[in-house]
Amino acid sequence: MQHVKNHSFHRQQGISLTGLILTLGVIVLMAILAAKVVPTIIEFSSIKKAIVYAQQSAKTVREIQTAFDKQAEVGYFDAVRGKDLSIVKNGENLEVSFAYTKKIPLFGPASLLLEYAGTTAKSGTVTKVQD
Repeated sequence: MQHVKNHSFHRQQGISLTGLILTLGVIVLMAILAAKVVPTIIEFSSIKKAIVYAQQSAKTVREIQTAFDKQAEVGYFDAVRGKDLSIVKNGENLEVSFAYTKKIPLFGPASLLLEYAGTTAKSGTVTKVQD
């Protein structure tokens, strides 16, 4: 009696070389984009904290601007200065707002434009910031 070997060829499953290269390319592009965007998000967070501190520690427009500029020096950000803040009186409180854009060059003519805005107003509505 002869044994017949039954060879069943199973199709291999997995990722092809082309698929691997494309997947790695997408991951690298996303990592590069994240490396360029994350610092602007950290800066935005620092600016929000600085306007809250300035509003709570000062009573006049000039004092708020000065306190904010001191926080900017400590926080190492320069996207917004005290003179760029919009400060309006709402009842007995002064509300502080800011808005700015960050342009991040990507490659060639392509760039990413991020628009940031923040306020100390309880309503969360940013007052018009003068350009």
